[in-house]
Amino acid sequence: MSGGGFHVHGPHDHELEHAAQGGHGDHENGGTNGMIAQIAVITAIIATVGAIFSYMGGATQANAGLYKNNASIKKTEASNQWNFFQAKSTKQSLAELARDLAPEDKKIAYQGKIDRYEKEKNEIKLVAEKLENEATAWDKSSDEQMHQHHRWAQATTVLQVSIALAAIALLTRKKWLEYGMFALAGVGLIVGALAALHI
Repeated sequence: MSGGGFHVHGPHDHELEHAAQGGHGDHENGGTNGMIAQIAVITAIIATVGAIFSYMGGATQANAGLYKNNASIKKTEASNQWNFFQAKSTKQSLAELARDLAPEDKKIAYQGKIDRYEKEKNEIKLVAEKLENEATAWDKSSDEQMHQHHRWAQATTVLQVSIALAAIALLTRKKWLEYGMFALAGVGLIVGALAALHI
């Protein structure tokens, strides 16, 4: 009510003025509503980045398992080739014994078999060594993917702790917890960058 140049606000007028200016919280708590909005937006961004990191961690773990499986297959194939090589070596040794015990007119036939076994052994050896090298390469790729998976997992974990800290900061309205949330989010992003760079 007004009277003689004197204006009196009702309680609802006072609340409406403060709501229009940002509410009591901003004036009484040093920008609490602004802090809440800022933490909410940052938490949503952190959660989104964390979800991407989690996906990448799962993908690299799946790749590591696939590569390890490929290495096992190549090792088995190499082992089969070495067994084949050993069988040819045994046949060659028997042919050499037969050549040494055979009469002169049959030695040439046995020598032909010996030469053939030697040639086949060399071919088998090349295939076995190639398969072993492929197995080693797959093992190395698997180890690299597992290392990258661990980096993604570390980054995701740090971001999850950052989100938890954000929740505590919202409940307690402590500014230092908000700073801690930002610091942990930064560490999570750095570890995620290391994962992306295969470091």
